This record gives sequence, C-alpha cells and structure tokens, in this order.
Amino acid sequence: MNQWENESIRVVGVAGAGTMGHGIAQVLVRCGYAVILNDVVQQFLDRAVERISKGLARDVEKGRMTAEEREQALGRLKTTTDPAAVADADFIIEAVIENFEAKAGVFKALEIHARPDVIFATNTSSISISKLAAETKRPAQFIGLHFFNPVPVMKLVEVVPGLDTAPETVEAAMQLATSLGKTPIRVNDFPGFVSNRVLMPMINEAVFCVMEGVGDAAAVDSVMKLGMNHPMGPLELADLIGLDVCLDIMRVLYEGFHDSKYRPCPLLEKMVAAGRLGRKTGRGFYEYPK
Repeated sequence: MNQWENESIRVVGVAGAGTMGHGIAQVLVRCGYAVILNDVVQQFLDRAVERISKGLARDVEKGRMTAEEREQALGRLKTTTDPAAVADADFIIEAVIENFEAKAGVFKALEIHARPDVIFATNTSSISISKLAAETKRPAQFIGLHFFNPVPVMKLVEVVPGLDTAPETVEAAMQLATSLGKTPIRVNDFPGFVSNRVLMPMINEAVFCVMEGVGDAAAVDSVMKLGMNHPMGPLELADLIGLDVCLDIMRVLYEGFHDSKYRPCPLLEKMVAAGRLGRKTGRGFYEYPK
C-alpha cells in the first residue's frame, strides 16, 4: 500500500459511478483509502461495484495483490445514492459527465453536506477550474484532478489549480495522486489543459480527413500508428473516449479560445446527433458487436 503519510485523508468521496468514477474508486480502495461512491442511480452503483470487483480480481490473477487484500479493498468501498453520506469524507472527487452545469450542480449538492475544510477536486478534462470553483464556497480548496482512462492503468494525473486555489490544496492533491501510484503533473487552468488541447484537435482533424475523403477511418488510423508510432489510431481512441465527450471538449476549446482551428468537425457533430458514440453504444467509426 502506498498511502501517503498524512493521515488527515482516510476517506475519499467519489461523485459519479461511471467509467472514470469507478476507476478512481478502484485505485483508491486498492491503495488503502476508504471510499464513499455516490451516484443518483442505484443501477450505476451496482454496475460500478461489479467492475471494481472484476478489476481487483485481475490484480490478484496478475500477482499485484492477494485474494485477502482484494476482499479488504472491497470492504473499504461504500456505495450510496444519498449525497449526505459525503459528510464522512476527508477529500471529494467529482467524476460526472463533461458538462459545466452538471458538475456545478453536483458540487452545490455536495457542499450542503461536506465539512468546510474538505477539498473539492473535479475530474474535468477541459472545463475551467476557476469557473467551477466560483460555484462553490471554497475556491481556495478547489482543484482539478484529471485522471486518464483506464484509471487503474494510466499513470498520468493533470493537477490543475484555479485562480484562487491555495498552495496547500495543490500540495494535498499532488500527494494524494502520488500515493495512488500516479505521476501528477501540474498544469495551468486553460481550456483543455495540456492533454486535450493537444489531443482533441488531432482527433478532430482525423475526423475532417474522413469527412473530406482523404482516407477512411482505417486508413487514417493506420497512418498514425505506422507512421507516427501511436499505439492506437486517433479514431479508435475517439471511439474509446466517446464521440460525445470528444465533441464536448472541442466545444469547450472553441468557446474558450474563439479560434476557428478548434471548430468541431461537422461529421463529429452528425455522428453524436445520430447516437453513434463509439464503444459505449456499439458503433462509432468502427462497430463493436456485443
């Protein structure tokens, strides 16, 4: 176990039990933290527990933990649809959909119950940390912690202070990420931060290549894998991320910079409107039979 020596954080609340939320919760319980996983839908929580259980079982199979340690980790996981349960949390991470209004609403609900000294962290991949912090009563204790999918595998965490984030909050967030075996990289609060400011325009340009007939999806991905040594093509990656998420981030970049180079590709908009979101719907640039 890597748990950081500062024992002031023992219980971590995670708001949102989707792909990112359950991944963050899995890493937390694996590293010795007690987790309160909150979502508005019990079905999402049940699915998250199943996925966390399977993820930890893979850790046992690969010798990264014992069967006993897996059971202890699962014992540290509590799920609830009641936001009041976060009253017991020492640190809270929000991981709901990439939408400002949705995230702001979650933080307002959490603030009713969370202790005044508790740090709020958002897993946003593009939205302004300063703008989200202004929706709370604790901008000095508000920070971005951008984990990457799949959370149990990916080492990077972008740590993003807002305009009013206190140095102590930054330090606590950096240490928490380190205790999870992650590599925290501090970046500044601009649309898309570093990761998606670089990645999403590449994905968007790949979609333009398909729309304009430069090449089909397989050709574009093959060029980037074989010519640029990318482990996964940009359109395969878009399907993994979710085309709706890619579109949301492109819109944040476009609105944030007012620069035409961030204009979402019309084909991307059309595919999202048609419900072709990638792996999660079974069809995006590729098909994924169940």
